[in-house]
Formats: sequence, C-alpha cells, structure tokens
Amino acid sequence: MKLVLALCLFGGLLSCAGGNQTSDMMTTSSPGDREDAEPVRLITLDPGHFHAALVQKSMYPQVDSTVHVYAPEGSDVDLHLERIERYNQADNPTAWEEVVYRGPDFFERMLAEKPGNVVVLSGNNGRKTEYIAEAVENGLNVLADKPMVIEPAEYELLRRTMAEAEERDLLLYDIMTERYEITTMLQQAFSRQENVFGKLVDGTVDEPAISKESVHHFSKEVSGAPLIRPDWFFDVRQQGEGIVDVATHLVDLILWETFPGEPIDTNEVEVLDARRWSTDLIREQFSKVTGLKDFPESLQGDVSNGALQVYANGEIDFRVRNVHAKASVTWNFEAPPGAADTHYSMMRGSLADLVIRQDADQQYIPTLYIEPKGAPNDAAIEQALMEMQVVFPGIDYRVTDDGYEITVPDRLRSGHEAHFGQVMRQFLTYLESGDVPEWERTNMLTKYYITTRAYRMSR
Repeated sequence: MKLVLALCLFGGLLSCAGGNQTSDMMTTSSPGDREDAEPVRLITLDPGHFHAALVQKSMYPQVDSTVHVYAPEGSDVDLHLERIERYNQADNPTAWEEVVYRGPDFFERMLAEKPGNVVVLSGNNGRKTEYIAEAVENGLNVLADKPMVIEPAEYELLRRTMAEAEERDLLLYDIMTERYEITTMLQQAFSRQENVFGKLVDGTVDEPAISKESVHHFSKEVSGAPLIRPDWFFDVRQQGEGIVDVATHLVDLILWETFPGEPIDTNEVEVLDARRWSTDLIREQFSKVTGLKDFPESLQGDVSNGALQVYANGEIDFRVRNVHAKASVTWNFEAPPGAADTHYSMMRGSLADLVIRQDADQQYIPTLYIEPKGAPNDAAIEQALMEMQVVFPGIDYRVTDDGYEITVPDRLRSGHEAHFGQVMRQFLTYLESGDVPEWERTNMLTKYYITTRAYRMSR
C-alpha cells in the first residue's frame, strides 16, 4: 500500500527528474502524443525576471518553437532575449524563435492579437494579478511565476479569477519549482513511512511540526553569467515583500508535504504570527547587481542613512488543521566564497525527525537526514528504502552520529534551473487533461491566503 501511494504521489514528479535516465523509466502522455491536439503556443508577457527565460531552457515537443513576446521598451526584455539566445547557442541548443513587440501598450496589444494560448508571466509583480485576471477573461491559459498576488487587497481578484478559469476550462497555474528538489521529495516520501517516521506531531509555535527556512542572495550567477537585476526588483511595491514572494514556495511545500494530495481549504488554516525585516544595501552593492550608479528616484523613499531598505525578509507562524508550521525567508547581499542559496527544513515525527541541511558541511548540496528519537532501526530504514527504489532508484543511506544520511545518486539530482522545465512538463500534462487536480487548485488559493494574511499581520 505504501508503494502504491508513493507511486501516485511521486511518479509524475519524477518523470523528468534527473535527466533522461529517469524520464525513460516513467513517461506521461502529452498534448504532442495526440494527433488532434492543439499545439501549445507561448506568449511571454513583460519578462522582467530571469525565471521567464528558464521556462525556455528546454524544448518541448508539443510546444511551438515560435514565442511571441510583448513588453515595454527597456533592459528587461533585452536581457530576456539575450538569455534565450544563449540557450539557442548552448552545447545542447534550443531552437526558439522570438517574435517581439515593444511599446507602452504591450498588454493591450497582446490581448488584441492573442497569437498564442498560454501566457507566461514572470516579471514585475505590481500588476500581475490584474494581468492574470484579464488573460483568463480573454480565454488564455496562464503559467505564472510566484507570487500571483502581493497585496491583500488583490486576493479577492485572484480568487474570482481562479473560479472563472475553472468555469471556462482554462488552466491557471503557478511555477512551484521547489517541489522538484530531490531531498524535498524524499522528505515527503519518508514522512509516509510510519515504521521510520511514525506520525507527524502537532508541534507548537516554539517547536513547529514542520519548518522551512530559505536563504537567498541578491548577487549571484544564472546560467553561467552574473545576474543583473532590474531596479524595480528592490521595490517591494513591485516585486513584493519576502513574506509574499519567496515565502510562497515555503508555504506551498508545507501544504504539499504535510497533507499530500489533500485539498486544504482556507478555513482549515490560521496565521498565528508574522514579522518582516529589511536587508540594507549600500550604493555600491546596489550598483553591482543593477548596473546603475545610484538609487533611482522611485526608491529614494526607501533610503535611510545612505542605505536602501529592502523588506525582503519575513517569517510566518501558522497552523494547518492542528499542525503548527513555520516559514522563514532571508535575503543577504551575496553568499560567502564557495557558498550559495541554502535551504533548511525540519519535519518532526513521533519516531524520527526528517531534516534537510544545505550548509558548508554538506558542501552546499541539499542533504536529507533521518534522526531517530529512540534507538536507530536499521531494519526499518532498509525496508523503506527497498519499497522506495521503484520511484527513487539508487537511494541508500549511511550511518551518522545522529542517525542516518540518505545518499542520492547524481542522476536523481537536477539543479534549480532544470526545475523550471519540470514544472513546464507538469503544466503541459495538466493542459492535455484539461484540468488541474482539485487539491492543486484549492491549495494554490490557500497558500496565497496565508501569505497575504501574514503580510497584513506583519505590518
């Protein structure tokens, strides 16, 4: 029974994890498999974030290679097109053809022409909820980067739009890449192994049953090149505060791991506490990541004592049914030499804790540990691993001072950039079936309910 559950939960996710080795083992049908399927034609709207390009780092058989881009004049769209061209010139090249319209009426022009059937949104979040609503109203499917909503006042519009999309058989889906990180999938899988984990405890505010902490950096490299961020990225009125931006991923994972495959309604969650704090950037740091010599006029109101205060950090304490959870997001300027973005996650069970660490001791590679609360049980671990081999072939363990470290073969690991292709393939599978599962639709709305409630509470 456990194996059947694991296959149901993880089979679709692992169909493209770890490159061709795993995708050859498990395949899902796609619109391209049906002769009468309508080709998927992408429209990229105002691509101000590098995530918009990462969706196109791979080709997809069922997706037309011509992509129509609508954007205002400026460096945002120029940088996007440069990234696409790099993918077209890579060792394993893509073959995208970008047809670009630039102008202040880019959104209205897109709605008038509608040269595709899927709008990809990843950029300035200031009008994103509005863009999503009007795209759905005009009969377009939407694949949106997080967050779909950054202001509590816009939550009701998102709720109505999701209902309209369902009524019109349109897909509205957000890009939740972190579900495809192998140690996160394994943490969820081991939490279903009662002989190893026991049952998830209820936890408390001080010791939550599940907690996730994410550390990011403004200065970094993407696809082998230094990342240049637009100045509006540092304006939380346009990008969103950390508590409604990156925290979206963490809240999503908490719902996804604690009650997999179950819809969680908004009346089943309660935000208990929330706080926010700023990362202060001096002028030289801001210049390094934007290419600008000084803070623009639009950000002067956020400058104090010569430093730009960016409220990119936040923490949410909330309860899902009876389970206490915590999500925490921190942004630093740049990582120490040799370091990178990091993730920490804890699930507390009655028999063991499941802990993901990604620090210097792990060489900044996410690593899952099982830490028993009593005597170690090698037999239970070995039985669980044997059952999970069908879904996670090659995983193993080694004994540590505190319990066990789960070892993962390289073929099951895919980096953050590759996760965007995995999300896209899942979206295309849903597009073929004509529906997003009920738990996905319900929990998508619930996670934005949590983040926007936390935003209001933190202020």
